[in-house]
Amino acid sequence: MASSSDTLYRRFQPWRRSFEIGFWVVGILVNVIGNSITTVMDVRRAGLRIADWEPVVWETSSGLVLLALVPAVVAFTRRFPLHWDTLRRQWPWYLLASVVYSLLHVVGMVALRMLAYRWQGSDYDFGPWAREFFYEYLKDVRTFIWAVLTIEIYRFLLRRWQGEASLLDEPDEGPALEPVERPERFLVRKLGREFLVAARDIEWLQASGNYVNLRVRGHDYPLRSTIAGIEAKLDPARFARIHRSYIVNLDQIASIEPLETGDARIHLKDATVLPCSRRHRADLRGRTGADPG
Repeated sequence: MASSSDTLYRRFQPWRRSFEIGFWVVGILVNVIGNSITTVMDVRRAGLRIADWEPVVWETSSGLVLLALVPAVVAFTRRFPLHWDTLRRQWPWYLLASVVYSLLHVVGMVALRMLAYRWQGSDYDFGPWAREFFYEYLKDVRTFIWAVLTIEIYRFLLRRWQGEASLLDEPDEGPALEPVERPERFLVRKLGREFLVAARDIEWLQASGNYVNLRVRGHDYPLRSTIAGIEAKLDPARFARIHRSYIVNLDQIASIEPLETGDARIHLKDATVLPCSRRHRADLRGRTGADPG
């Protein structure tokens, strides 16, 4: 019987993308409105000859570009995920990414401001680029760090909610004399609870960045590993690599559908369809005794 957390997680899935988009849209919109109001108040208080619409254009142009950069930051953090043990190796990439992030932000918002000012019959002057870019970078690097931390914290909470798997290094009955090379069970931590998943119950595995998702009875449990790393630990008599991103439990295969390209589709017993590349098709045929053509 499914637990309440499982039920809530399944209900959340259809709304997940809307929630994620809405979070960034609402967050940036609130920031744009708040900054526009305070900037207009500061301009009036200082007695500057600046029309009220100008601060609105400044903040809106900045917010629109920041919103457009969110998918790029998400993709970057998926390619270079943050972990304590890889932080020293990853930080140069993040430093470079922060500079690119700021450059795209500045170029984009200046272009939008120039269009808006031209529409109002005026000209926009950004000022000396070297000085102004340095000033904007000092602000953008903080925004970039905040965005990265927000994404990573959200992913961490999501993994905790859906459950996160880890390899059992030794059996329950005390230390092993030799390391376990082919794990028969995986430990899953989920919302403060721990339970075991038998390797034979894993239906298929899919690479996802620095994680591999274990598919078990309709649930995905991320395991921190590369697809090649976990393949080396799984029993080759039970699991087969079918694609650069997929491993399948041979017992779950219902049929193999050949394609004209030389690839194939793997149909599982639960009606799931997985891709099989030409490179792995011949090996799968020999492992299963099937003839996909």
